[in-house]
Amino acid sequence: MTEIRTETVPLVDGSALRLTVAEPVSAIRGGIVVLHEARGVTDSVRGIVHGLAADGWLAVAPHLYHRDGADELDGADEEVQQQVDRLEGEQVMADTDTAFGWLAEHGVTPDLMGVIGFDLGGSVALLVAAKRTLGAAITVAGDRVAATPATGLPALVDAAPGLTCPWLGIYGEVNGGGPDPEVIRLRDAAASSQVATDVVVYPRRGHRFDDDPDVAADAWQRTLNWFDSHLR
Repeated sequence: MTEIRTETVPLVDGSALRLTVAEPVSAIRGGIVVLHEARGVTDSVRGIVHGLAADGWLAVAPHLYHRDGADELDGADEEVQQQVDRLEGEQVMADTDTAFGWLAEHGVTPDLMGVIGFDLGGSVALLVAAKRTLGAAITVAGDRVAATPATGLPALVDAAPGLTCPWLGIYGEVNGGGPDPEVIRLRDAAASSQVATDVVVYPRRGHRFDDDPDVAADAWQRTLNWFDSHLR
């Protein structure tokens, strides 16, 4: 049975990065870095880590708020945004690099490494795919398409033409129906890159598009299919 555990990796700045990891019970197909949502490493994030491991991927989620001693935030939206605003782009990229390094130490080569992120992490996942060499990337409901997700990082729409690996974007319609014009801009910017890209926009029937079980199941299958197609 797949088990989730937390490891700690010392960093050169004197802090220690916590990693939530899960290993397949069978042969490892490759490795996936999971970048958490704005509220941190929630049950949903741990569920994704577990699900990827169950599909044969070595999965690792870096705790991007570790310098503030935070793992999961349960406060008001304003408090969560304050935490997000404290993120420094250079530190976020360094923490992500550490997670990829952890995968490398466990025998995963760059062409078999992927990244997936949600919300805040979805934005970072695209930037990682434009700044690093890896096999595939997925953004789920990434925010701030036209604005920087953290100090020192570019806006997604500016980074997308430089994607270095196949990228899938999964989004929900805006309230009232129809795709967000900013997501259309991002789709077109990504399409100008030299790699395979796709953007899927699901109907929104609740607060989040994945509140619909059928939509959530379809999005999860698309996620597995994307990694299966491009990490080989």
